[in-house]
Formats: sequence, structure tokens, C-alpha cells
Amino acid sequence: QELCQTLFQRGADANSMLLLSLRSGLFPSPQYEYFNAVLINEVDEEGNNVELGGEFVLEPNDHFNNLSVNLSLSVVQVPTNMYNKDPAIVNGVYWSEALNKVFVDNFEKDPSLIWQYFGSAKGFFRQYPGVKWHPDEHGVIAFDCRNRKWYIQAATSPKDMVILVDVSGSMKGLRLTIARQTVSSILDTLGDDDFFNIIAYNQEMHYVEPCLNGTLVRADRNNKAHFREHLDKLFAKGIGLLGDALTEAFTILSDFNQTGHGSVCSQAIMLVTDGATQMYDDVFAKFNWPDRKVRIFPYLIGRESAFADNMKWMACANKGYFSQISTLADVQENVMRYLHVMSRPKVIDHEHDTVWTEAYVDSTSRNKKGPSLMTTVAMPVFSTKNETVSGILLGVVGTDIPLQELMKIIPKHLLGIHGYAFAITNNGYILTHPDLRPLVTHCLLNTLIHYVPCLGL
Repeated sequence: QELCQTLFQRGADANSMLLLSLRSGLFPSPQYEYFNAVLINEVDEEGNNVELGGEFVLEPNDHFNNLSVNLSLSVVQVPTNMYNKDPAIVNGVYWSEALNKVFVDNFEKDPSLIWQYFGSAKGFFRQYPGVKWHPDEHGVIAFDCRNRKWYIQAATSPKDMVILVDVSGSMKGLRLTIARQTVSSILDTLGDDDFFNIIAYNQEMHYVEPCLNGTLVRADRNNKAHFREHLDKLFAKGIGLLGDALTEAFTILSDFNQTGHGSVCSQAIMLVTDGATQMYDDVFAKFNWPDRKVRIFPYLIGRESAFADNMKWMACANKGYFSQISTLADVQENVMRYLHVMSRPKVIDHEHDTVWTEAYVDSTSRNKKGPSLMTTVAMPVFSTKNETVSGILLGVVGTDIPLQELMKIIPKHLLGIHGYAFAITNNGYILTHPDLRPLVTHCLLNTLIHYVPCLGL
């Protein structure tokens, strides 16, 4: 809560300053420290510190598994596909610098704390204590905090989603490739509290997974991976009947919601197409107006903008957001924009809910028995200043907690000699259990490795 308050006070003021600067065409030059996690302690050919790097004192620390860290400062990580000096990034780095003092104070008050961090809605990731990040063999760091479970769960309410993909003849070639990547990026933004399905449409409806016709499935890791495999099987032909596709999507969401299953919360239709010849107001009038319970998020694929006005109208008339994606490089940032809209109910209701993730293995935290299991506690941070109508999502703050620390507070003397305690998440994942054995498989990210739970009962 202290992290949220600090970010709100300084972030709101900085956002106001950025808005004024944009209007005047000038950018401020505030005094701040920007230590890029990849560039710290790097030098150029002449032996000088590179820009955004500089000398950054790192010392091995037992509490952090002998990693070389800086207990006085945090570092900032920016995804490889983003510009380190983008004005929005620089502005966010400036106003979030106030977290350094909060991080340090927290660690002094509670020495059992390990990693503390803030994931910005703009994409940068501020981490304490400061530590150097190393790219992979291709010079890439694929980590984007906005795709992590703790960010997704904290930033948005649980949601039911139907993704409509246009596979008519006009989508052949690069457009279909961009559409596949767009759907894959949308799947990245879904967590275990969400439910979804994917429908490819032309003159007929083609469920990407035919066995799941007319229903939604939980967006867990296995289901998302299964649907991604089927995306490669999509091919373009025929004509696109968008009205029929929208009708099918609305029907699924309505029927599924009435069963009492699913998120029983927000609902959305993600429309991935290269155009809409009409507004389909008759469909919206029948299924979604006047309550507008289902938000529409159209993604216009390609450089052509002939049908942009129709798709913008669909988004505005159904409380959604319109984006145009011209190249593969545009996919990530354009997909992320819908999260701001989906977070609005939390902003309006001032819901700063604390979320706990499922257990995972942190590769930087190991004990004598091997990799240690962790859970993340996270909370959203919103700005509700006057320059926004309903408030905006600034990002998510979080900290990692070893499950061993949770086990320490269990009153074992009250359980009896044969008794034991265990914990599961609201989605049925095992958080901790005496017989939990993590079967570790390495992930592409160099910061985390996932696990498959196994109980020896």
C-alpha cells in the first residue's frame, strides 16, 4: 500500500508534466537516475561508461543466493522490442525513482523480504535490489512484465473472452501472419482466472479446437499452448461473414455466463480482421445494447484504413478500444492497450485487490535441497487525477515470497503428530504441500523456470 501511495503521488504529478510538455512541444529535463539493468557497468570501445549505464556497485549477498546486488538502488529493465529512451519510458523512470527509498525502508523493516518490483503499464520493470541482467545468445531479453501472471491477475478483473479471427481470402500472406501473432499476444495477456475460445471465420465458423465447440476454457498454460499449436493450421480463403461471427460470439458468452461457470465478471470479444464493410449495429442492438456488458476490441490488420471508421465505431459503441496493426513489430504494444480499458472498473470502484499467484520456481533462489518455490503478492496502482475521465492503470507493484516463509507461520504444534498443512489457490493449483516435488523444466527466460507439481501420496 505504501508503494501504491508513493507511485500515485509522484506518478500523477509527472504525468501532468508530460501532458503539458507534449502540448508545448518541449520535453522536461528532470534530474533523475536511470540505471538500465542491461547497460550498468558496460563500457564502450574507449573505456567510457555507456549511456544509461554508469558505475553501479554490485556486491555478493547471501540473502540473495550470493548474487551480486546493490541494496541501495533499483534497476530498470526495458523489453528488447522497446526504445530505452522513449519519452513515456523516461517519464515513468523519473517518477518511479521515488520507489528506491520505499524499497530500502521495506527491506530494513523486514529483512526476510527478497525481490521487490514495479511493473509499469508502459512496459518498463523496476527491480530492487539492483542486479545486472544478461541477454541471451541473440542479444535479446524477452521478459515483459506485462505478460507475467502477477501483473495480469492484479491489473484486470477475471474475464470471459471470445477471439474472432478473419480467415477470408483477403487475409492471405503477411496479414494472416500478423493475425496469428496478434492472437498469440492476446493469449499472453490471459491468466488462470480467465476463460476463452478462438473462432476463425469466413463464410463458415471454424472453432480452432473443434472439440470445444460452443464453450469457453480456462486460460491456463496447457490450454493456451494447445490453441497456439492450432493457430498454425489456419489458412485464408472465401469471404468473411462478420455478422454471423459476432452472433456466435455473443451467444457463447451469454450461454456460458448463464451456466454460472467462467469468470462471471467482465466479457470481451476480440476482433482480428482486415476490415468491416458495415457497422453491424443490428447485431449489437440485439445482443449487447443497452447494457453493453460485452466490450468489443477490434484490431485492424494491415496498412489500409478504408474500414477504420466502421471498426472505431464498433469499439466506441461497445465500450472497447480500436487498434490498427500494420507490422509484426506493432503487435505487442497494440494488444496491451486493451488492458487499460479492462482495468477501468477497478479504477472507478477503487479496487486495490491483493492477488497471490500460484507457486513457481525462481532460478535465482536456491537452497540446499535445490530450487526453491515462490509465490508473488501483487497489487495494482491507478492514477485518478483530473486529466483522465475514469483513471488510468499506472502498473502493478509486487514482491516475491518463498513458500518456506509461509510454512514458518503454521502452528505445527496444533496439528498433531500426524497432521500437516497445505494450501491451494482459488484455481486449484497447489501452493504448498509437504509432498510437493517440483519437476523443473527450463524456460526461455533467464529469470524464471516453471515447474510441474507432483505429489507423492
